[in-house]
Amino acid sequence: MPIIKSAIKRARQAVKRREKNLSTKRDIKSAVKSFNLKPSAKGLSAAQSEIDTAVKKGLIKKNTASRKKANLAKSAKKAGVKIAKAESKKPAVKKAVKASPEKKVVTTKKTVAKKAPTSKAAAKPAAKKPQTKK
Repeated sequence: MPIIKSAIKRARQAVKRREKNLSTKRDIKSAVKSFNLKPSAKGLSAAQSEIDTAVKKGLIKKNTASRKKANLAKSAKKAGVKIAKAESKKPAVKKAVKASPEKKVVTTKKTVAKKAPTSKAAAKPAAKKPQTKK
């Protein structure tokens, strides 16, 4: 058992984190098992969602999640489950309407005077090159 205050706190935090991680892993396993028992589109999306949540929390690696989801999709295809494609979340792109020549907006460019550099390097004169002997 740790004696130092910070080590005691770390031990308590580790216990809490372990419980959270175990519950998330348990959720993944139960969702995958329920899908395997009775394959359906709803069960597939639930299992994939649990896997994505675990990746987001940093519990499992991205490639591991990808492998698990691919295996789920493979078994879903084998069972004949129709995988509903997610609708695009991007807003519909509207076609640009050509502006009539009367409504053209003319913008003028304003000229801004450049400020002189204030750094020390700019204030010093350029160094002379040493002359070479012929």
